[in-house]
Amino acid sequence: MNVPASVLVVGASAAGLATAEALRRQGYQGALRVLGAEPHLPYDRPPLSKQVLAGAWDPGRALLRPQAALAALDAEFLLGDAATGLDAGTRTVHTASGRALRADAVVVATGLRARPLPGQDALSGVHTLRTLDDALALRADLLAASRCVVVGEGVLGAEIAATARGMGLDVTMAGPQPAPLAGHLGPVVAGQLAGLHAEHGVRLRLGTAVGGLAGHGGRVTGVRLETGEVLPADVVVVAMGAAPATGWLTGSGLRLDGGLVCDSRCRAAEGVYAAGDVARWHHDTAGGLIRLENRTNAIEQAGLVAANILGADQPYRPIPYFWTDQFDARIHVYGTPSADAEVTVVEGDPAGRRFVALYRRDGRTTAVLGWNMPKQARLRRAEIGDIAGLAPAR
Repeated sequence: MNVPASVLVVGASAAGLATAEALRRQGYQGALRVLGAEPHLPYDRPPLSKQVLAGAWDPGRALLRPQAALAALDAEFLLGDAATGLDAGTRTVHTASGRALRADAVVVATGLRARPLPGQDALSGVHTLRTLDDALALRADLLAASRCVVVGEGVLGAEIAATARGMGLDVTMAGPQPAPLAGHLGPVVAGQLAGLHAEHGVRLRLGTAVGGLAGHGGRVTGVRLETGEVLPADVVVVAMGAAPATGWLTGSGLRLDGGLVCDSRCRAAEGVYAAGDVARWHHDTAGGLIRLENRTNAIEQAGLVAANILGADQPYRPIPYFWTDQFDARIHVYGTPSADAEVTVVEGDPAGRRFVALYRRDGRTTAVLGWNMPKQARLRRAEIGDIAGLAPAR
């Protein structure tokens, strides 16, 4: 395989930056450009819902690398200019400003877009949290508010609820699942999370879907449940998940189905690759397409993509991993947990909020979860069996 003379990374994200760094680390000396829709240099997203939102970190601390390290990459960063289209045949990316950027290899690392609640754009005080600017705007609103409703009981919603409560707000979490992360981690761990949030004063109005928003004078005043009840709010945060940012690829000829679909080498077409949250690739051992939304995957997948651009021809077969911080709990999860799995505590004690649990299905360990026991959970990841046959994630 010929090494491409030029590489264009679309997305100045953790995955995008990691791809550029891995290329240079693996000896690539060709032309390298990184295109970003936001005006900011690459920054880390996990702190947005925690340290940045709480004000514990200055926004600059979330930057992934200092200016000097970025300059040492000898890469051209084209920021504040969103990709609007791709001609996959010629590997030409078109941008909002009218640029036509051609490269011998293109890496799609455009991540996710937050899913909005219908009607939220018509009211001030309603936020989603995906970008640094989102976090700063939400923080400013929370500082002037007393009541916050978080719509969504997943990882992001639970983290935002914990942060807002730590800022002194009256916080309510609403959503259709019976407990935080219940659909992902199952009733045993979700019950522990519900107890944790309740003990810290978060009001849990879970198990009922949200029907819409209430407002007055153009400002949100509450969240309307499908029962008709209205939860009063000065600020509403919509955290109902996110969708892969693939709209700009419409008409490219690439397969878009729950992400940018790739082969086991993370290749969507000749000379076109994907890394991070936007990539949905064939996981050989899972036996189907899978997509992961976490920081660790973004970095590991970027390294594999860089190697394959340079001719390695390697499949990407990770064991999924993510973590979340909520109040005084740090939870690490390896593998693929599910709500219907058998959960067994094998170390520690849930009553003391320090334990390791194994998830099993059909006699196989499919996931390991550590609650304030990171080392012990990491050591037990070897117990995860062959993930063949697991339902692929979307």
